[in-house]
Amino acid sequence: MEHLPEIAGTGADYSFMALFLRAHLFVQAVIVVLLVFSVWSWAVMIEKFRSYRHVRRTVSAFEEAFWSGGELEALYERVKVAPQSPIERVFISGMAEWLRSFGPDGKPLAGSPARIERVLHVEVAREVDMLRERLGVLATVGSISPFIGLFGTVWGIKNSFESIALSQNTNLAIVAPGIAEALVATALGLLAAIPAVIGYNRFQGESDRIGASFEGFADEFTTLLSRQIAAQV
Repeated sequence: MEHLPEIAGTGADYSFMALFLRAHLFVQAVIVVLLVFSVWSWAVMIEKFRSYRHVRRTVSAFEEAFWSGGELEALYERVKVAPQSPIERVFISGMAEWLRSFGPDGKPLAGSPARIERVLHVEVAREVDMLRERLGVLATVGSISPFIGLFGTVWGIKNSFESIALSQNTNLAIVAPGIAEALVATALGLLAAIPAVIGYNRFQGESDRIGASFEGFADEFTTLLSRQIAAQV
């Protein structure tokens, strides 16, 4: 961080590290907490970016294989060993229920399409929940970081007023350090909150879109399996 201009005649150092070292212990604790929150939220965002990119890539590859016209049983045998994406797990759950939908005589059991539909939608909900895992971290950091920073700011300004009262001197050299330390807490609160809020909105919207695509696939898959069951009645 660049050094701020020194107040004439004070020789004061207003770099971030100098402000941190001069700050009250409580303000230092606030700054450390905000730095931890910022690193934590960035780690979550990087992990989610990679995870969602992988999901988009594998979903596209699976849908291409699914709609290629090949045998569903062969596709099921291939992907059930090591599913690579959430949509493959949705497909596996639907196929497993479909294979259990026939009696010993080879005839479909009553209510099979409804059971398959329920299984698919339960699996979709589970996969969407997994996609949204740890997004609550971003929401929490984005909502509370400004208030934590503000709390540190209020504490720092309180210390500045105490310094004025003790020294009985309103010279800027007495007031400025405490106010500068206090404002660092506010700045770090915003620095932690703004990316977290942006990341949360971005990944929440992305998970909604992916979830909608899973729901669409589940509906189409249910229709396809229902037709095959109806053809064997």
